[in-house]
Amino acid sequence: MKYGYIKTAAVTPDVLVADPLFNGKMVRESMTKAAAEQVKLIVFPELCLSSATCGVLFTQDVLLDQVMDELVLIKECSKEQEMLTVVGAPLFLMGQLYNCAVVIYKGSVLGIVPKANAAEWFAKGAKDAEWISFLGETVPFGCNILFQCAAMRNFTFACEIGDDVWAPVSPAASHALAGATVIAAPAATFETATKGDYRRNLLAVQSGKLAAAYVYAEAGEGESTTDFIFGGQNLICENGTVLSEGKRFENGMIIGDIDVNLLAGERRKNAGFKNNSNEYYDVVEFVMAKEETPLTRTFSKTPFIPEDKEERARRCEEILTMQALGLKKRLSHARAQTAVIGISGGLDSTLALLVTARAFDMLGMPREKMICVTMPCFGTTDRTYQNALTMTKELGATLREVNIMKAVTQHFEDIGHDMNVRNVAYENAQARERTQVIMDIANDNNGMVIGTGDLSELALGWATYNGDHMSMYCVNGDVPKMLVRHIVTYAAEMTEQEGLKRSLLDVVDTPVSPELLPPVDGEIAQKTEDLVGPYELHDFFLYYMLRFGFTPKKIFRIALQTFEGEYDQFVIYKWLRTFCWRFFAQQYKRSCLPDGPKVGSVDISPRGSFKMGSDVSSAAWMKQMDELKEELGIE
Repeated sequence: MKYGYIKTAAVTPDVLVADPLFNGKMVRESMTKAAAEQVKLIVFPELCLSSATCGVLFTQDVLLDQVMDELVLIKECSKEQEMLTVVGAPLFLMGQLYNCAVVIYKGSVLGIVPKANAAEWFAKGAKDAEWISFLGETVPFGCNILFQCAAMRNFTFACEIGDDVWAPVSPAASHALAGATVIAAPAATFETATKGDYRRNLLAVQSGKLAAAYVYAEAGEGESTTDFIFGGQNLICENGTVLSEGKRFENGMIIGDIDVNLLAGERRKNAGFKNNSNEYYDVVEFVMAKEETPLTRTFSKTPFIPEDKEERARRCEEILTMQALGLKKRLSHARAQTAVIGISGGLDSTLALLVTARAFDMLGMPREKMICVTMPCFGTTDRTYQNALTMTKELGATLREVNIMKAVTQHFEDIGHDMNVRNVAYENAQARERTQVIMDIANDNNGMVIGTGDLSELALGWATYNGDHMSMYCVNGDVPKMLVRHIVTYAAEMTEQEGLKRSLLDVVDTPVSPELLPPVDGEIAQKTEDLVGPYELHDFFLYYMLRFGFTPKKIFRIALQTFEGEYDQFVIYKWLRTFCWRFFAQQYKRSCLPDGPKVGSVDISPRGSFKMGSDVSSAAWMKQMDELKEELGIE
């Protein structure tokens, strides 16, 4: 449960129709097995203690009395388990027969939730709870009950039974607005040939719409086949994603780790959750120890990039198109006759060039109106220089070369800077001179300067203020570094120009560098990732901090798991600390970014979804890093 992770299980046990003794035994065996796996919430199918296909037998005292006897045994079984159990049962209460989900924890019934849209043998459950006597306890009975963990209030769940999920306005919508982050969903819905895909899509979409998790347990083999087949398609979904799915037509248990803190974070950003449910809810609190959860879920090393090759290609094409459409509109609106790009032979300027070429094609403008300016200086290497020349030629752009060594040297003389002192002034003077050159060329040619800086660099503040930080339209500002690499690779794979393909692939293989320090033996001396850390780590940190609001400690934990064998805990700690410090310290650069298209779920534009003061303190985040430092024994 630490960091918001809750291990959950959905179970389809073997059942016999109208045999609560057998069914109860199967439930208890599953409970014992799940508890051994440190499951904290287990959900069984609708009416599983009796089976769902009893028909008229639901009205028989023999069946109903045996169900009650089995509930007593299940209560007893739960006493030593740190696990919530939701089990489906037919119950005769207050003169009516109800289809219920019974919530049991540590030897007690926490509450009973009747089905909201019941039919046939069962009465419709009332929303408002009544407190009734049940198995020697006084418990709430009603549809609108929330079960909330005292130690982790984000872990709040409610129950939705069977085909209530298919209703035009399902009970889960009200539950979620009232605060339930988890929907325990016992079900017994019959199968048809195509229903599995529909059910999976429905629950995934519903979990995304509600920013909730669904723990859905479906009736399966063992139910009567007189008219229907039940498939046991168990699903655990979270925020639009299927975390775990059971095999259809096979009884069994699935386990999934849901993240209730992630869900709470999503709701804080969703305007639809600003107003709570208008309905009244009873809240039943339970006490569960907060402990480390052994995770079964995994995290992508490249969360911005799809792992499937076809989906990755589709995503690259979509982003290139979005970038180009944004630039197309800006060029058209400004009536620009040219576009000016500072071309370095690095990844970012390469992507900007590709985007600009596509925008020009959309506008029907000749590509020679793209002015690519190469500005060699102290740190330029032949490798990047030659790639810049080749790409410009292959794409049909106009090349201009402005060697800035003389201008920068004169500038150092003007401000009294010793050229042998290679400090930040030495580096930034070159970046600012380059920006001045391309801005003036743009003015001279009725054009616009196209910005090249990417999301990862901007998050770290790895840009020279009023140097490469500034442009008239920045096409890459919402694209993280690792994704830039994949988009350029995709462009290389798609082109039929062999010279362009070779240069693009060589750009991808070139170490990331601003090339502001003189080369060593003709090779790049200043490698960005040696200075600020691996971009694959920073993109990982960036995604989980900005997209989901994860804390540094939580990010550290999942990074340890994800990059096991590649980076040890001390390396991950070092660069996570760097990321946290730089992210806050460099906000002033992001507060005045140029316009640029939003293409993904994470952005840091002051005009987008990311609004933050330039003078915010990083103290709370650095405090967590200091605590981690102490835990790791770092001096």
